[in-house]
Amino acid sequence: MDVLSRPAEEFGNDESVEAMWAMRAFDHAEVYFNLLCSVDPRLLKLTPYDDQIYQAFREEFPSFNVAKMTENELKNPSAKQKWRSFIEKFNKLDDYSYGTLMRADASQDFGPHNSILVVRIQFWAIEIARNREGHNDKIRYKYKPTPAQDDNEGGEEQQ
Repeated sequence: MDVLSRPAEEFGNDESVEAMWAMRAFDHAEVYFNLLCSVDPRLLKLTPYDDQIYQAFREEFPSFNVAKMTENELKNPSAKQKWRSFIEKFNKLDDYSYGTLMRADASQDFGPHNSILVVRIQFWAIEIARNREGHNDKIRYKYKPTPAQDDNEGGEEQQ
């Protein structure tokens, strides 16, 4: 069983679990950004429920600027309340509440000043909107995919 799928109460404030979450979020971000660099974002399907997520997102957040946002716009008290209501609509989806990194500015790569930690359903809603509304279109011309890292760097022989 994957340790990250176990109930949070079992771990308390275990730093190793936080590190695993951070690594998983970073890996997800890297894979997704490589996809944006490789294919037309308008053709990407992030979930089997993209249409429903996009429709619900734009009904709930019709004027939300998905091209560029701040952490405060997502996490101030009134925004948290509105997002909580949105998130609950999708609580039956696998991984909907996983911690996920999202770019604050859709025109830029991930980096320390362009990453916001969100729950996966927020990522899906905003990235589906970015893809459908053309905000991710220039990424594949501006950036190149990052080659996959060999988990065994340094030439150590695996046992």
